[in-house]
Amino acid sequence: MPTISMFFGIVIRMYFAPKEHNPPHIHAYYQSTTASFNITNGTILKGKMPLKQKRMIQAWIEIHKEELNAN
Repeated sequence: MPTISMFFGIVIRMYFAPKEHNPPHIHAYYQSTTASFNITNGTILKGKMPLKQKRMIQAWIEIHKEELNAN
């Protein structure tokens, strides 16, 4: 799973396989926490993330939504 972004200690990864399971999502890692975020609405699908980092990831998704959907 390639890393597509790193900021403020957060690592964002995404599968690019054509048959990836739905819904479209990213995987976020921060220290010892991991969560999968829905690209469409920014909700956490699985895992946990501290509130501050969760909000930063959701803002990052919103800024990069077009690029993420293209991938």
